[in-house]
Amino acid sequence: MITQTPFPEVQKAPLVQRIGNAMQTCLHLGAHRCATTSFQEYLRQNAADLETQGIGFWGPRRTRNGLLHGVLPTPAVGNAQALAKRAQGRIRMNLNQSQERGIQHLIVSDENLIGSTRTNLRLSALYSGIGERMARYVEAFDGRVTSVALNIRSLENYWTSALTYAVARGHRVPSVGQLQNLAQSSRTWRDVITDIACAMPGVEIKVLPFETFGGRPELQLSLLSDCEPPRAHARVRLNAAMRLEDLRAHLLESVAQDLPEGAGRWRPFDNVQCAMLRENYADDLMWLTAGADGLAQLLQDPEHPAAGLNLPHTDVTRGTPHDKQDRRLAGSG
Repeated sequence: MITQTPFPEVQKAPLVQRIGNAMQTCLHLGAHRCATTSFQEYLRQNAADLETQGIGFWGPRRTRNGLLHGVLPTPAVGNAQALAKRAQGRIRMNLNQSQERGIQHLIVSDENLIGSTRTNLRLSALYSGIGERMARYVEAFDGRVTSVALNIRSLENYWTSALTYAVARGHRVPSVGQLQNLAQSSRTWRDVITDIACAMPGVEIKVLPFETFGGRPELQLSLLSDCEPPRAHARVRLNAAMRLEDLRAHLLESVAQDLPEGAGRWRPFDNVQCAMLRENYADDLMWLTAGADGLAQLLQDPEHPAAGLNLPHTDVTRGTPHDKQDRRLAGSG
């Protein structure tokens, strides 16, 4: 009879604890339609400069080229558990190689880690399976994920951008019922963040609103890695949503006829639906500002800090004459 001796507790500890946090690993999750591709291009173009500062970058060209194969179960031939173990070993080897090169802070950016816009539109919900997905990824990274970065965006603009992107790639123009389902969906960014926190306990979650950080990759990088971000390639903009006139010209006539007339940005939601989506996003931001139940941190623009306990000094000499002047100016223009 063979007895199995349990491993000491020190060997069961996550690897990130055993190496003393020698290399910080941040999973940058996107989301889609939040300038994520532009952020990745900025990091890619500046990779050599960043590595001199100890900043490493893994983007989709690496993560989607077999590195993460097997982390999520697929209908492939073979044992799913064996594939997951091989993926874990492959990721561990690449992490060790990065650390040996002197990388102190690794940013792994791939918005497909959390799902796809196609699934979101099909289910009329934001990243429904994100909890299970992130639990598998945190296990695959062997406890070496130290932080997660999530970009969020106004739900009205997120769904509009996702719909525009989908229609441009051959999907049908959404029906009235589909738009109503999106507007009435009870799942918001708060649910997404809560699912991530449950799947990755102890991992710091940083939330970056698109309205503040979209188009400012250097600011995002400085907050995620505490480095001196390069300015080169900081204003590259990729995968921007098509304007209505461009979208109409891009599609077959039989499909384009379902789009509204006019030019500019496509606005598929009516006023009531827009109000519902804006209210949900406002509730999300209020929850994040209040501390997100200790689950996540809402990052602020350091150039425009929020007011603290002591409000900014204003003109204390204003009185009745100013009020009369304001009433006159309100009607001008």
